[in-house]
Amino acid sequence: MSTNLVALNTEEHRNLRLRPLRSEARHFTEIMADEFTAAAASCPLLLVKNAETGAFYAGAMFGLKPGENLLADQPREAPPPYRTLDQQREGFFVAGDEIAIDPDCPRFSESDGEPLFDLDGQPSTALRHIQRVLARLVNGKRETEAFIATLLRLRLIEPIDITLNFDDGERLALQGLYTVSIDTLQEIDDATALDLFRNGYLRLIYTMADSLRHVGSLAHRRNHRLTQAA
Repeated sequence: MSTNLVALNTEEHRNLRLRPLRSEARHFTEIMADEFTAAAASCPLLLVKNAETGAFYAGAMFGLKPGENLLADQPREAPPPYRTLDQQREGFFVAGDEIAIDPDCPRFSESDGEPLFDLDGQPSTALRHIQRVLARLVNGKRETEAFIATLLRLRLIEPIDITLNFDDGERLALQGLYTVSIDTLQEIDDATALDLFRNGYLRLIYTMADSLRHVGSLAHRRNHRLTQAA
C-alpha cells in the first residue's frame, strides 16, 4: 500500500475507473464477524496478533504460506471463492468522514474498468458498492473487537499448532495462530453461556471451530498443485 493516500472527489477523479479484482495473492486476510458464516464455508477462520500492537484480530486463511492462495483457481463448475470485505475494498480506505484511495493501486485506471462516477458526477454502481463495503468494515470492526474482547475475558483463546507434510517432502509448521477453546467453553457457567448465545457469540465460536476442517482441504489442494507441477 502506498502511503500517499488521497481523498476521493468528483472533480479530480471524474474519469477514474475501477478494474476487476485481481486474483488475490494474500494467504491470510482480516475478516469481520458478520462474514464468518460465508467465509467458513470454504476456508479456516483463525485469530492472529497484530505484529505492531499485539492485539488479536480474526482472519480467513486462503493459503498455507505467504503469497499462496489455494482458493484462487477453483474449477469452473465450482462456486467462486469468497471475497472478504478487506479484499473487496482493495485500494479504498476510510479517512475520517471521507473515502481515500491509494493512487498507486493497480485497480485504478482512466482507460478501462467501471467508472467511479456517472455523467452527473454522482457515485456509480461500483462506487456505491465500495461505500457499502467500507461501512460494513467500520461497523464490523467494532463488533468483531467486542467479540474478541469477550473471548479474552473468558480465556477462550488458545494457540493452535498446525504441522503439515507434503508429497514433495516439505514440512510446514504454521505458527502464531490461535483458535477458540471448546474445552474451556464447556466449563463456563450457564448464565455466561446464555449471554454468549443471546448476543450471537456462541454461533461465532462454533463457526470458527468448525471451519478448522478446511485446513486439511487446503493441504489437499496444495498437494494437488505439487502433483500437477511435477
